[in-house]
Amino acid sequence: MESNNDSQAVSKSERKDGWERETIEKLAFAAITEQRRARRWGIFFKMLTFLYLVAIFAAIMFPKWKDDIGMGLDIKGHTAVIDVVGMIAEDKDANAGRIIKGLRQAAKDNSTRGIILNVNSPGGSPVQSDYIFHEIRELKKEYPDLPIISVVGDICASGGYYVASAADKIYVNQASLIGSIGVLMNGFGFVDTLDKLGVERRLLTSGEHKGMLDPFLPVDEEEIQHMQKLLGQVHQQFIDAVKEGRGTRLKETDLIFSGMVWTGKEGVELGLADDFGSVNYVAKQVIGAEKLVNFTPPERLLDKLAGRIGASFGKSLGVFSEKMLIQ
Repeated sequence: MESNNDSQAVSKSERKDGWERETIEKLAFAAITEQRRARRWGIFFKMLTFLYLVAIFAAIMFPKWKDDIGMGLDIKGHTAVIDVVGMIAEDKDANAGRIIKGLRQAAKDNSTRGIILNVNSPGGSPVQSDYIFHEIRELKKEYPDLPIISVVGDICASGGYYVASAADKIYVNQASLIGSIGVLMNGFGFVDTLDKLGVERRLLTSGEHKGMLDPFLPVDEEEIQHMQKLLGQVHQQFIDAVKEGRGTRLKETDLIFSGMVWTGKEGVELGLADDFGSVNYVAKQVIGAEKLVNFTPPERLLDKLAGRIGASFGKSLGVFSEKMLIQ
């Protein structure tokens, strides 16, 4: 009898131990399964992140790879195109750094048979325009057999013409607007406005002329004469550049450097341009390489944002309300 009781007690104990062990095993397997599932999801998300980064890298590099592959197969050669479109300024798409980079890449490419500056600009910064002008002149010295030709769209005025005049030739449409060889500085005067509005003007400066051309102060003749002198110097720099680029083709009349603008047809007659033609016409008939490859560097979003933030910050700390432009 005691033996049966002992056997039953052992059986109950074994069942109890078996249940606990089974429960522990299930929990252990569940934990292992969960860990495996977590690892799989971790690997999945890591792969997804990696593919995302690869996609971004490919999107950024694809234009360059496409051009590189195209160059390798480009036996007959191509005409490189550099866009000079819009206002020429450091914080705009048509800035010197971007255009110069494109010019250098195009000139170094063995398949480039000629370069077209696709100009459609009303002007802009004299500094940025001058940088581009001198880069083109330097490239002409380094690659004397490589034609660089400006082709004008709707307008090629002031800073736009400054840049275009560096090329070997300038082609226009008869209805294009070209010229405006001059410099301007504009602004406004609000001398009596604050008094009428009951606003008190508080300007603190260190330096007699630090607040020069302040729009809320009366005009100072000495400051006006000084700024006119500066404008004259920049204007002469512009004139010298045009004379260097155009040479004896330019018919120097009383109005040629006055800031006057002409049609493309008149521009050819005055020697401001050479002939009529579009980008495709010049590539095929003048350069002899019909295939067009655009070498204008795509502007990166971060660079564009940084440039605009920097420009906005610079404006907020600007010395003058006026801005010097060749437009």
